[in-house]
Amino acid sequence: MAETTDNRPLDDIVQPFQIDASRLRGRMVRLGGALDEILTKHAYPQAVAQLLGETITLAVALAGMLKYEGIFTLQTKGDGPIRLMVADVTSTGDLRGYAQFDDSRLPETAGRPVPDLLGKGYLAFTVDQGEHTERYQGIVELTGDTLTDSVQHYFRQSEQLDTGIRVSVERRGAGWRGGALMLQRLPGEDKAIVDPGSGVEDDWRRAMVLMSTASGDEMTDPELGANDLLYRLFHEDGVRVWPPHALRQACRCSRERVATVLVSLPREEVETLKVDGRISATCEFCNSTYAFDEAELASLLARN
Repeated sequence: MAETTDNRPLDDIVQPFQIDASRLRGRMVRLGGALDEILTKHAYPQAVAQLLGETITLAVALAGMLKYEGIFTLQTKGDGPIRLMVADVTSTGDLRGYAQFDDSRLPETAGRPVPDLLGKGYLAFTVDQGEHTERYQGIVELTGDTLTDSVQHYFRQSEQLDTGIRVSVERRGAGWRGGALMLQRLPGEDKAIVDPGSGVEDDWRRAMVLMSTASGDEMTDPELGANDLLYRLFHEDGVRVWPPHALRQACRCSRERVATVLVSLPREEVETLKVDGRISATCEFCNSTYAFDEAELASLLARN
């Protein structure tokens, strides 16, 4: 993880901040090695890697605005060339993601609008805090040319919460990098809008204009720290930052988890999974493969 001279991390962080003049809260996301590791494990085509990178970066930004203990998941599903994308972020900062796609239907160039890549479908947010808790899920139809269009539509329609988001993912040098900026009104600010003299609406518009001036290059620049960019954008209105949250690529798969699944299956079904006497399972997220030979399978099935 890249660091500044005062040991503040530049990459793989969520940086919380607040604009004091307008009482807007925000998060800035900077992804480097963690994002590159996820995308390069599968050697995705350019168009798939680009959009999956945006999904992962967006998931981190959304998760960073929530208080939860568990797993936040952002998923898209559609009838286009990219059938499915999944990105999840744990409350401890572990990231992973994967995509399913039809290579023969993919456009030749990256950067195409969402309808060309995902087709018609939906985007879903899920917060899973484990057993004995109720899962929260929000679903919105894929709308607009970008994933952020759909997310902003969801917040306007379902949460009635003003939300501004910018996401940029680029391949810079040998690796993928991602950046995101997300701003929301603090609770209670919406009531002030009814007062024409409050200036709240003007503050919101000003913040959106300032945020829109952040270029994709700035948001993914490995030499430009998150705090430096935030100061560049919002210093006139007073920007306050808190300690960043670290992120890392980490998958929750393991040989033990696969073994547990096999033990739970009927013996007849296990037999149908064998190829040349062995069973191999490959994780869709990290591409790790776990193989079990005849002797290991016999030992596992003896538990059932």
